Formats: sequence, C-alpha cells, structure tokens
Amino acid sequence: MQVAPTERPLGELFSELTRETGTLVRQEVQLATTEMSTKARAAGKEVALVAAGGALAHAGILVTLAGVVLALGTLFPIWIAALLVGVVTAIGGYAAARRGVTALKNIDPVPQSTAQTLKEDKLWAKEQLGR
Repeated sequence: MQVAPTERPLGELFSELTRETGTLVRQEVQLATTEMSTKARAAGKEVALVAAGGALAHAGILVTLAGVVLALGTLFPIWIAALLVGVVTAIGGYAAARRGVTALKNIDPVPQSTAQTLKEDKLWAKEQLGR
C-alpha cells in the first residue's frame, strides 16, 4: 500500500501536534502573564488612591481633634477655622477612598482574553485529534 503525497505518517502528525501544543501553551502563559500584569498595574493605582484617601482622612481627624482641643481650651474663635479645615479634609479623604474602593470593585481579575483563547485552543485540539 502506497501513502498518498498529501497523507503523512501518524508519528509525524503526533510529533507536529506535540510541538504546536507546546508552542500554544507557551503563548497562553505569555498572554496570561501580560494580562495579569496590566490588571495588577491598574489595581496598584487604585490602591494608591485608597491609601491617599486614608491619609487625608487621618489628617482630617487630627485637625478636627486639634480644633476640639482649641475650642475647649480657650473658647477662642480660631477653633471654628480648625473645625472647618478638619471637616473639609475628612470629607476629601473619604471621597478619595470611596472612589478608589469603587474602582477596585470594577476591576475584573480574571484574564478574559486568556480564558477565551483557551476555549478556542480546546476546540482546535479536538478538531485536530478528530481528523
């Protein structure tokens, strides 16, 4: 029995499938790494915003406490200014922290592109084995 020119031996086909599968796996790992790095950078920026908001809120509490101390200690009108600065600082800190937390909740940690290509790769492998 003579092999047609378009047909290749089974061993050669499995060898090629193994090479292509290895290449595919390496590419998927690279895609997942790239995608997760991008998501980690985005999350890092939002974490920094949450930290800045926390620092502002902390400063607001300290200024508010200073205003309370001044008010109780002297009953001089300067305490009004200290309380206003404290309240405004605390509100700004809360707003920044809230914005950061909301943005963090909206980040999807799942590497969607990788998941999609893995599904496609699975279908491709099934097709290759089905031939």
